[in-house]
Amino acid sequence: MTTPLRRALRHKSFAIGSALVALLVVTALVSLWWTPYPPGDIDVAHKLQPPSAAHWLGTDSLGRDIASLLIAGSRNSIAVGVIAVGIGMLFGVVLGLLAAARRGWVEEAVLRLSDFTVAFPALLTAIMLTAIYGPGLVTSIVAIGIFNVPWFARITRASARGVWARDYATAARACGKGRLAITLEHVLPNIASALIVQATIQFAIAILAEAALSYLGLGTQPPQASWGRMLNEAQQMLFQAPQLALWPGLAIALSVLGLNLMGDGLRDLLDPRLARQR
Repeated sequence: MTTPLRRALRHKSFAIGSALVALLVVTALVSLWWTPYPPGDIDVAHKLQPPSAAHWLGTDSLGRDIASLLIAGSRNSIAVGVIAVGIGMLFGVVLGLLAAARRGWVEEAVLRLSDFTVAFPALLTAIMLTAIYGPGLVTSIVAIGIFNVPWFARITRASARGVWARDYATAARACGKGRLAITLEHVLPNIASALIVQATIQFAIAILAEAALSYLGLGTQPPQASWGRMLNEAQQMLFQAPQLALWPGLAIALSVLGLNLMGDGLRDLLDPRLARQR
């Protein structure tokens, strides 16, 4: 009989993904107290330096230390992902549970609202918000958070409807329990695993969306570090110094890969049928 920890460590996707995500989280935490150099420090006299003991990954076109920018950029990626996914889960889960519990016109209204929101991806939402409030980190978080709401609402509704059809939910209703009590005591605990897996997927999408918005100048603004803005600045020197695009691109790719692998692993580990097979 294998323990849950041993089963998790034996799952290659989950183990590799967790290692990459742990590296991202540790890097973000370290950036709160330390970076090799202040990320915003400009030293034009030492621009485009190759990797060395002084600058581990070299310097960019303004003489800023690339390693420091990457480390500081991880903090913004984590912040956007956590808050944006939190917004999506908070409103999406509530709407999905309400739709599954009430059915009828309430369910139809939630579905139509989800369809309407999906029609406005994070980029368009960010453009509209930028026109009103200006670009910035908060604009990215709100735009990506709004984008996440319908996805959580849909998966919550679909999963919750399956639970409401179960015998124990029917028995609870027969015993006189109200919809709210059944939702909190039976429905929500039984769909938590699906929501956790969806959260890891949306976290990866949030990191990509933040990088894209920063690349277009709608997200994180100077002097704050951002992987997407590093890519934007690197495109002008792509042939002269391709490493400027390599490092932030690699950071984004590894972060998204880690979250997707961890999400796939969690799906397998939290599914009772797959767990028994392992």
